[in-house]
Amino acid sequence: MSLESVPPKYAQLVQTLQRRIESGDYPPGTLLPSENQLIQEFSVSRPTVVAALRVLREQGWIESQQGKGRFVRGRPAMASIEQKRPGQAYLTKPEAATAGEMVGVGAVAAPNRIAVLLNVQPQSKVFVRRRLIVREGEPTELVALWLPLELSEGTDLTSGEPLRQGFREHLHARKGVRFDHIVEQITARMPTAAEAEQLAMPKNTPLLAVFGAVREASGRPLAVVEVLLPADRHELEDAYPVA
Repeated sequence: MSLESVPPKYAQLVQTLQRRIESGDYPPGTLLPSENQLIQEFSVSRPTVVAALRVLREQGWIESQQGKGRFVRGRPAMASIEQKRPGQAYLTKPEAATAGEMVGVGAVAAPNRIAVLLNVQPQSKVFVRRRLIVREGEPTELVALWLPLELSEGTDLTSGEPLRQGFREHLHARKGVRFDHIVEQITARMPTAAEAEQLAMPKNTPLLAVFGAVREASGRPLAVVEVLLPADRHELEDAYPVA
């Protein structure tokens, strides 16, 4: 679950309780304060406390025991893994922090997959900002940010200059939108001739295409981050707890 740079109250409570668990204020095996105690201490509503406890439980910091309460498990092993997924990384990291060149900015007809992810009509006009990433002097990936046209208006995304903020921070500041979660899809395909040339790909080498559909809390699509990775230079690793 992504937390905004200015977190909502439940996210602030999650962070506070995590810090207390890590510092030993709430040792593993001890009973967590009750909902009523947390409401009184932090002066927040019951839904805020319930939401924070749900996040902590889902992430493995605490566990619930029927009729007894919520017990501290400690910092989950998975919490030490800080690697961001490709879509998330490009939403938060400023373009100016990564070497590359702009290869396309403007309104284009939405490809079918992008249209579905943005919930717009196929071939309707959408905004795309596409950049070729270069590492150690070699092109390594193509990154595109797709937006409904109205979300691109009045932003610096229409400029050809590298953005000095992450996409999430910039769109929140300019358009007031809040990214809540990302639904990620990964597919494999052969590159187009233009993609193969831009990425200096050997013949008959496939692409890994990562699509991160960014949504607000209601589920409404806000943007799509598309990352194209030559399959001979990248591997995608994920880690998750066994339920």
